[in-house]
Amino acid sequence: MTPRSLNMIIDAERTVEGGGFVVRRPFPTARISHIDPFLLLDEMGPVEYAPGKAIGAPEHPHRGFETVTYLMHGAMEHRDTTGAVATIRPGGVQWMTAGAGVIHSELPTDDFLQSGGRMHGFQLWVNLPAASKMIPPRYQGFESDELRRVELSNGGEVRVVAGTVMGVTGAVETTSPMTYAHVLLHEGDEVSWSPEVGHTALVHVFDGEASVNGHAATSGQMLVFERSGGSITLRAAKADDDSTGSGGDVSRGNVVAQALLLGGKPLGEPVVRYGPFVMNTREEIVQAFEDYQAGRLVVQR
Repeated sequence: MTPRSLNMIIDAERTVEGGGFVVRRPFPTARISHIDPFLLLDEMGPVEYAPGKAIGAPEHPHRGFETVTYLMHGAMEHRDTTGAVATIRPGGVQWMTAGAGVIHSELPTDDFLQSGGRMHGFQLWVNLPAASKMIPPRYQGFESDELRRVELSNGGEVRVVAGTVMGVTGAVETTSPMTYAHVLLHEGDEVSWSPEVGHTALVHVFDGEASVNGHAATSGQMLVFERSGGSITLRAAKADDDSTGSGGDVSRGNVVAQALLLGGKPLGEPVVRYGPFVMNTREEIVQAFEDYQAGRLVVQR
């Protein structure tokens, strides 16, 4: 298949979010508000917390989109008003569809807070189409060993959360067509991805260096491809003998580069966002705040 053409490369920016944790964020920024259907991507850490110092996101509301948390180090406890209570540990993912409204929290587990350690993961916000903004909320959680994998020839792998990569389909049921995968490349490994024609296709390199359709990318760079179709090929750059990668992940073993693959069908609809709510009109945002303040955001079951 013909290689997909590159549109642009975005350098992630550092900012402070939630309860005070530092993130690397390719979007939204002053340069770009969102990449349809994706609203936000934050890399949380990697950061080393001393005992008693770990932080998270206390209870807060959402309406109109989905939040995806993928954890590589650390441990977080999720609670929400659907009744879901779950612990996210390394390699685990939670896909929460806020829909009409949900209130949730993501906080370090008691054992992690007590012991401290490394916290590293991603949070992705996925927009919902207008017809699905007010659907009932839903929570999906998967442990590391429940994620489906592609084993690469030189020892690396692709962990497929959603969508299909190299013939393997992830376990998450998405509201609209979506791809989410974590690529771990050993030296000499190659990954071939064929996003759907017309779909958004993003490759976010967050550790080491990789070649993506012949374009060099280093940690913290996101490659945004055209939607006209074509394949995307990732190859690891040659490893230095003493390198642990620009992401600083000392437990990475023989991994010389890591990246996220994100694909999705664009919605092509107005995006009006304010704080924890993402809707299609200003009036719907006002209604969301009124519902939250009046205790109507969450329908009691």
